[in-house]
Amino acid sequence: MAISDLELPPGVVAHSHANAQALAEAQAVVVAEALRVAIESRGQATLVVSGGRSPIAFFDALAQQPLHWHKVTISLADERWVPINHASSNEGLVRRHLLRGPAAEVRFLGLYRVASSLQQAAELADASLVDLPPIDVLVLGMGDDGHTASLFPNSPNLDLALQVDCPNRVLPMQAPSEPAQRLTLTLPLLTAASLTLLAIQGPDKLATLRAALAGSDVVSMPIRALLHSSLEIYWCP
Repeated sequence: MAISDLELPPGVVAHSHANAQALAEAQAVVVAEALRVAIESRGQATLVVSGGRSPIAFFDALAQQPLHWHKVTISLADERWVPINHASSNEGLVRRHLLRGPAAEVRFLGLYRVASSLQQAAELADASLVDLPPIDVLVLGMGDDGHTASLFPNSPNLDLALQVDCPNRVLPMQAPSEPAQRLTLTLPLLTAASLTLLAIQGPDKLATLRAALAGSDVVSMPIRALLHSSLEIYWCP
């Protein structure tokens, strides 16, 4: 099965690449150009990215793109509630692989907060994003269970996070894997992005995407909430 075999919703575009490096480099070019257009039109640009192991090559490639980085704000779609120096920290990953060289000049808005509870950390992170400019580019991944960002099936706050009028920018989430305690942006913020890129690799993720496209229940597969017309899917075998 190839991504070209999928029946995509109107306006959703799919790109197939030979390998992970080619995918990462293609993504970097598209993201950088979208950020340049935003800077030219309104003097600034905002990029929101996801963590995990998969985006490392993309971060490395994007950091090398010529851009007025001092005019770019970068934030995270989700975060593990662990210190920034923890191996699982999304912020730590971004700082090591993207915020280097000229790209170190960006304004970075992380989600991790030292707090007495995950709920308090989410409230502090929510308040810190009150001045987040409109998102020009959102880069997401997807799990085999159909989660994206940290919108996990069966998480206690999932219903609230998926409401189109959710009043929260950030909510606490419980992931089935370690570290289980997470923070995630909610649906209104995610769907407001001008351009959304979904990067997936391998036949298992392609099968998950196919299952997501075949149904409509966003609670069982939260990625379905993002399968709309501003989406570009990047896939490699």
